[in-house]
This record gives sequence, structure tokens and C-alpha cells, in this order.
Amino acid sequence: MNGRENGLRTALREGDLKTRLSFLIMGFGNLANKQIVKGILFLTAEAAFLLYMIQYGAQAIWSLRNLGDTQQGWVYDETLGIDVLQDGDNSMLLLLFGIAAVFVVIGFLAIYRKNVMSAYQLQLLKESGEPIPTLKQELRQYLDSNLYVTLMGLPMLGIFLFTILPLVFMILVAFTNFDSTHQPPGNLFTWVGLQNFVTMLGAGSTIAHTFWPILGWTLIWAVAATFTTYIGGILLALLINKENVKFKSFWRVMFVISIAVPQFVTLLTMSTMLQDEGAVNVLLQDLGLISHPISFWKDPLIARITIIVINFWIGVPFTMITVTGILMNVPKELYEAAKVDGANRFVIFLKITMPYVLFVTAPSLVTSFIGNINNFNVIYLLTAGGPADLNYFQAGKTDLLVTWLYKLTTTGKEYSYASTIGIIVFILSATFSLLAYRRTAAYKEEGDFS
Repeated sequence: MNGRENGLRTALREGDLKTRLSFLIMGFGNLANKQIVKGILFLTAEAAFLLYMIQYGAQAIWSLRNLGDTQQGWVYDETLGIDVLQDGDNSMLLLLFGIAAVFVVIGFLAIYRKNVMSAYQLQLLKESGEPIPTLKQELRQYLDSNLYVTLMGLPMLGIFLFTILPLVFMILVAFTNFDSTHQPPGNLFTWVGLQNFVTMLGAGSTIAHTFWPILGWTLIWAVAATFTTYIGGILLALLINKENVKFKSFWRVMFVISIAVPQFVTLLTMSTMLQDEGAVNVLLQDLGLISHPISFWKDPLIARITIIVINFWIGVPFTMITVTGILMNVPKELYEAAKVDGANRFVIFLKITMPYVLFVTAPSLVTSFIGNINNFNVIYLLTAGGPADLNYFQAGKTDLLVTWLYKLTTTGKEYSYASTIGIIVFILSATFSLLAYRRTAAYKEEGDFS
């Protein structure tokens, strides 16, 4: 483009009449340069946007200011002489449609810029004596140099509709009072700013007295669940890989079989077996080892320990398989050199095996920790968050933040608090992930073990 800056300001400052008219009439530059189909598409987009904004969009964006004015209720009708039910605004739909309208505006601005730059590029092509590309030539580019646009277009639309739009909606709910007492369409909800975060993170409220203990247990659980399965898997892999261990394939297969069983089946089975009248308590009583059933799920401390042990049992095989593959690729020369220098097995493990394994698995270790912070299945399928605590707000002693969020949404209809928790969990997870990963040797010293 003759080395010129390619932007809207440049197009306005250096553009000819056709380009400048494209700022007002989308597609004018394309139509004037005989790109009829492209020009009509731009013009249609402008007309459709203006029609949408006049009929729906402007009102939808305006409604975002307070999420509704009229509340549903009974009002006296002077004509009929009786009370009639008055339809009110639906704050949830107003918020959703308002967000959608904002995204429509953003999308239109992107198309608008494309329209102006297209007209300006055609101007530059004519000034340099180059031919104007035909519709066929431009379409061919979308099967060649711009093939990624063609292939990614539909998936990106799906991501926007089913991921980004709902995500923005749920984030904004955290700044409203959308709870059990403000349920549309019967009641309106409105903006409350950071009040939900103040209530959640502050002191004195039942919500805060629930949040901080659950956050503490969530972190304890994530650390314990991650490192027990990680260290256990490493030790199990080392044990099986020892030279004097026979039937190595048999032992590996036996542990891998547990992975073949769906996790939810295992968890539900264990939950049933550990009930007061479950198989474990019955067996222990029949053997005379206990006189009364052990309350695996009724005592908070025992329940938490039991959950960690069960997670250890079902999680170790995954780490074992990963570490087994890594151990097979550790250069034997390193072990032989260490033995020559007089290093014992413990020193070899600390100085050679563990650093090598940690170098390869550190990123997955970070991922596993974040996954355990949000490990819904293990907690909910084993205890459903119980045992209950009357001092907690709709939560139990083994609830994680994610299972508490689920209860607040499905049972308590406390959507604003649930959304607040979701944002806090995201901030914690994202912060830890970035800090931890950037400190791993795999990130700092990439290529050292290649």
C-alpha cells in the first residue's frame, strides 16, 4: 500500500470522495469500483443494523441502566373495576438482550471498519495502476491464503453464542442482586456494584462465615489431592520399574484396569459401601474389629480424610502411567555415573529421578492443582458436600467452592452470589496458574532435557 499507514484516520485524511462517502454509506466505495456484490453486502449490513437499533437495539442497551422499570403485580383497572395482573419487565431477559445488543454494535463496528478499509484499499490499487480484484478472485482467497477464516468462521460463531455471551452474562450477574428474593418475571433485580464481593469477602455475614472456611478447605483439598496422587504415582512407577520386580506388565495392567471403569461409577460405589450400613462397616463389625459403625460421611474430619484417600486410590494410576513413560526415557548413563560416585538410591532419586520427572510433569502438575480446585465429581458424588452445618449458608463441611456454587444456583437460586464465587475462583485459578507455570523449569529452561 505504498508504505502508507492503514487505518481509519488515514482513510479519512487521504481518501478520495468514494472512500469518504463510505463512512456514511457503507459499500459505496465498492459499488463505485464495480464490486457490486460486496458493496450490496456492506449496504445491507448497514441497513439491517440501523433497523435493528431503531426497533430493538437502542431500547435493549438503554434498559441496561436499571434492568427494568415496571414490576409485575396486581393493579386496579378502573374500566373493569377489578384488580388485574400487570405484566412487568423481565430483568434477566433485559440483561441478556442488552448484552447481545452491545455485541451487535461491536460486530457492526468491525464490519464498518472493514467497509472503509476496503474502499481505501481499492483507491490505492487504482492509484498504483493495479487491477481491481473480482468477486471470484476474492472468494478464491478464502479457499487459499485466507482458508483459516473460512474454517474458523463457524466455530468462532459457536464460541461466541454458547461461550462468550453466556460467560459475560454470568459475570455481570455478580454485580446485581439476582437472588431468591429477586426472581423475574415476578420481581426485578438491579445493579448493586461490588456489594456482593463486599458481603462475600467481608466479615459479619453468614455468607462470609461460609466462604472463608470453604475456601480454606478447597485449598487444603487441592494441595492434598494433587500431591498425594502425584507422589504416590511416582513411587508406584518406581516400584514397578525396579529391576528385581517380576511381571511388570501384569502390575501395570492391574492398575490401568481401574481407569477403564468410569469414575462416577467408582465414586458412587464407594459412597454406598462407606455408609453406616454399607459393606465396609458390616464387614468390620462381622470381623469384630469395631463395635459401632464408623461415620465416614457424618463426621467432618473423617469425611474429609476419606475423600482424600479415595481420590488418591483412583488418581494414582494416571500419574503412574505418565511417570512410567518418563522413567523409561531417563538416560541410564546418569544412574551409572551416580553409582560410580557413590550415591545411594535416595540421593539418586532426589538428584536425578525427581528433577527429571518434575521437569516434564510440572505443567501438568499445575493443571492438576487447578482441576482439583474445581473437582466437582469427587466431592459431590461421595458426600454431596455433607455433612451439613447450620452455621453455613446452604453448604456442608466437605463442600468446595464449586459445589457450593452449584447448590446456590440449583437449590438456593442465589445467582448473584454464585456468580461472585465463580469470578473469585477464576481469579485465584488464573493467578496461581500464571505464577506457578512461569516459575517451572519447563518454562525457564526449555530444551535442557532434550
